[in-house]
Formats: sequence, structure tokens, C-alpha cells
Amino acid sequence: MNDYTYREVMQYISENDVKFIRLAFCDIFGKQKNISIMPRELSRAFEEGICFDASAVRGFMNIEMSDLLLFPDPTTLSILPWRPSQGRVVRFFCDIKYPDGTPFEGDGRQVLRQAQEDMRRLGYSVKIGTECEFYLLRQDEDGLPTKIPHDNASYLDIAPLDKGENVRRQICLTLEEMNMRPEASHHEQGPGQNEIDFAYDSAVTTADNMITFRSVVKTLAAANGLYASFMPKLFRDHAGNGLHINLSLFQHGENLFCNPEESHSPVVESFIMGILTRCYEISAFLNPLVNSYDRFGNYEAPRYITWSHQNRSQLIRIPAAHGVNQRMELRSPDPCANPYLAFSLLIRAGMEGIERGLKLCDPCNLNLYDVPASLVREYDCLPSNLNEAIKAARNSEFVHRALPEKIIDAYLSAKTSEWNRYVDAPDKSAMIDSLYFSAY
Repeated sequence: MNDYTYREVMQYISENDVKFIRLAFCDIFGKQKNISIMPRELSRAFEEGICFDASAVRGFMNIEMSDLLLFPDPTTLSILPWRPSQGRVVRFFCDIKYPDGTPFEGDGRQVLRQAQEDMRRLGYSVKIGTECEFYLLRQDEDGLPTKIPHDNASYLDIAPLDKGENVRRQICLTLEEMNMRPEASHHEQGPGQNEIDFAYDSAVTTADNMITFRSVVKTLAAANGLYASFMPKLFRDHAGNGLHINLSLFQHGENLFCNPEESHSPVVESFIMGILTRCYEISAFLNPLVNSYDRFGNYEAPRYITWSHQNRSQLIRIPAAHGVNQRMELRSPDPCANPYLAFSLLIRAGMEGIERGLKLCDPCNLNLYDVPASLVREYDCLPSNLNEAIKAARNSEFVHRALPEKIIDAYLSAKTSEWNRYVDAPDKSAMIDSLYFSAY
């Protein structure tokens, strides 16, 4: 995003007919919230913060101590292109602080910024790019979402079979107007399923962009009479929605994944092994819904904790890329994850791998979707359900080192409640839809 200073922001607001300013932040589950203020209040927002009732935000504060303050980050200024050009609306992402000025422990953005800084002190930086999938669905006559796909196209089909082409185009052009960098878009495997891929950037910027992306997709789908769903497993017999996370490791401006030899550098291998080692324990944050675990093991979604070159049945694959685009791709996360927490945990897992000098295990070159059980017994699996993932996170020393206890306690308590509702529900499919379909 543009690197605006405070003074440049104030000048831009006054010269560009801005009438409303949205101060955006996320709860601990990655759901975007915002407060709109008038331009005359922006100076106060920068200097003193804007107060909100944090007891009304799930997982934040209790009623006895409910006040928190939003401080806009001037570098995240962005016009909302779908709003009128007269009386424009802009948006900032915000840092969250207590009334005494200390950072709020539940602010995932600050948690991620700290992980970035700790990696930088180790001598490295991580760049992240995302590939996000979503379904476009029809609405009924009352404007309510249905589960009828917008089209019956499949992977890389074109119009007129691919009816999402124009919507994806609008999304990409809108994102560019907001200073984001979509690289590619296409129809995915499922009917009505789409994917948009982004250029890599710093972890905090990529997380901000992921939150913006979900909002833009929802907004422009609705403007076209459609409903966009990021639910991990919307249809039993079709591909689920994944969030493939691409990570590259830099030192002194050089991508350490770039190596003229076949093998990777020892530092890169330790980084990858750190993530493989901790992926089971952090799955509750990478795959946050009851519905998330139905996606594993089919339609190119991994089940086993393995890695390989190019092989799309693995948890981690090294794509056939060259130069600065060389990277690792983590294939288990889904779009409902809080990107700030997910990226924080991945950076710290990779950092731990480097610090411990972990040796990368041998690659698995099998097609893990179509092999006898006897050949995969040696490989560990990802959690089979949300409850298993919750227990792994709760018992993980790594998770408790990587995230503030306030986030861990509130997050896992809420996820336990969701799991219990699912277990107690007589109609489990209806319960999942009521809990997640309209929310994601």
C-alpha cells in the first residue's frame, strides 16, 4: 500500500472530497469491524484514538473494563472505490490500545508485527503471498443466499461456461484501485468456484490485504446479485475452499529459496521443517471451523504432514518457479483463518526451525490421494476434526510462546463452544450452515 505520512493523509483528506473515514480492525477470529468518523475527527484519532465498546466484540473485553481505543495506521489509507466519488469514503486499518496507551494483547495485527520484528532481529524477513478460493452462489428472490452455484464450469474454463469472469475482473480492478496487487484469477474446480492470487508482500501488509480482499469479494458479489462464500467445505462432492499460503525467506534482500542447485539452502530447509513440525499444533488457527476438517484428504487438500516438489497432494510443496518467485506453498489453511494469527504462527514456527537448525525430512513423492494405506502409515496426519485441533493447540508449548494468553484463552474457548454445539446438534449439517454459512 502507499506509504502515507500523517501530514500527507490530512492533506489528501482535505483535497479529495472525503466525507467518511472508516477505522477498521479485526476481532480475534479475523472478522473485520469498523467505526466511521467524520474528517474533522481524524486528527483526534491519530493523537488520542477513537474509543469503542470492546465488551461487545467477541473475545475482547468484559463489561467491567470495556473501553479500547483505535489508532489509524496512516500507511494503510485506501479509497473504497465502490462508494460514490462525491463524498468519498476511505479506510484505515488501526492498532488497538488500552486507554493508558499500552498495546491491547488481543490485537492480532500487533502480534504479527512483533513476529516480523523478531524474525528481522534474527537476520531474516518473510514475504507472504496468498491464493484464495471462494464460491459464487445465486440469491433467491428476497436477496438471501442459496447454495445454487453461479455456474457449472470447472477448472480454467472460459466464458460463457465460466459466468464468474466479469465478477473476478471487477474484483481485480477494484483491488488495484486500492493499491493491492492481484497477479492472476481463474475459475477453480468446483461449480461456481473461483480463485484470485496475489503478489507477495510483507506479512502485515498481506494480512491487511487478505481482510480487504474478503470484504471486496463479498461487496462486489452482492452488487452483482450473488453471494460469495469462503466456507472451507461448502459441498460434499466438490472441491473445498483453500487459502494456499506462499512463504519466501529473505536475507540482505536475497530470496534464500533461490538456489542454482537442486537442493535448498540449510536455512530454508530448517525454516520448512519448523513449519512441518508445528503444523499439527497450530491447525486450530489455520483451519478454524468445524467445517474446515471435512476438506482434508480430497480435491487437492492435504491430510498428511509431508512435503515435496510440485506434488499437490502434499501439505507443503515447492512450486516450479524461478528466481525471486521461488518459495514454499502451505496448502492446508482455509480462507476463514485470521490471517494475522495464522501468519504469526507460521513465521514463529519457521523461526524456531532456523534457531534449532532442524534437518528437513525426506520428501514424499507419492500421490497421497490414491495410495494403499500401508504406504502412508509412516506419515503423521493433520487433525481429523476441530476438537482434536483445539486440544493440540491448548497443550502446545509452542502456541503458548507464540501468542498472548488472552488470545489463546478466548479463541480456544469460543472454538470449544462451537464444537460442543456441533456435537449436541441433532442435524449437524443444518447446525454448520446456521453457524457459518452467512458468516463466511
